[in-house]
Amino acid sequence: MANMREIKERISSISDIMKITNAMYLISSSKLKKARTALDDTVPYFMNLQYTIHHILKHTGEFEHPFFDNGRKKPEDKKSYGYIVVTGDKGMCGAYNHNIVKLVESEIAKHENTCLFAVGAVGRVYFESKKMNVDTEFLYTAQQPELYRARRIQETVMDLFLRGQLDEVYAVYTKIEKGIEVPTLVKLLPLEREHFEERRIPEEHRHSAATFEPSPEAVMDHLVPNYLKGLIFGILTESFCSEQNARMTAMESATNSASDMISELTLDYNRARQAAITQEITEIVGGARSLKNSEW
Repeated sequence: MANMREIKERISSISDIMKITNAMYLISSSKLKKARTALDDTVPYFMNLQYTIHHILKHTGEFEHPFFDNGRKKPEDKKSYGYIVVTGDKGMCGAYNHNIVKLVESEIAKHENTCLFAVGAVGRVYFESKKMNVDTEFLYTAQQPELYRARRIQETVMDLFLRGQLDEVYAVYTKIEKGIEVPTLVKLLPLEREHFEERRIPEEHRHSAATFEPSPEAVMDHLVPNYLKGLIFGILTESFCSEQNARMTAMESATNSASDMISELTLDYNRARQAAITQEITEIVGGARSLKNSEW
């Protein structure tokens, strides 16, 4: 058994660590609430954009548009796939980053021509170390998602899509479902009519019939970039919230484990202290007995 000094030093060290993990839990909780508020404030605007696109598709019939170009008749080995991969900038958040990396690797294994756009330092460093095709000009942090950053990402991937350098664009991120972080793959481009038809638009976000001037195609040119910007902003925010939620869970678990360790070490300390007291008493009694015997 360790002596009392060693046990006391371990208790002090674990107590300091527990203070750090508890502080990280509180910080992540604050960031989570702030990000959720920012996302909720923008939802009505982008819901209206989504319904407007649905309204155009429903009432204008078939029309050709580059954003809905599902007819890129290329052989599978000639198609190019782009993936916006959202990981964290830091660790200490459980399996959050690991799950995203596993999903991306399973997806890119299905295609020959892929390009990764990494948001977050963890994913970027990992995929670059694996010698994968990572766009080195696409350097974005996962912290503090903003509409400005979402617009820059939307402009980058949309430009590559319209120029034919990418045939399909996906986003790989994490969302929270029933308190659990779930790695998710969502298709951004090309858009699909069925995607808008399946969505149920809340009544408060609907509007009356409208006339689109100068043409539905021209209106779509303006709506789709803004819609994708909102979708990407939602992805960044949801990922950020998932990261903070995962970190909160990890830090809470670490704090509880530290508390349990302190309780066990406190018992060990008390046993060692009692043993030391018992030893001292035994030595005193033994010494007194020896002294008494020597006097006889």
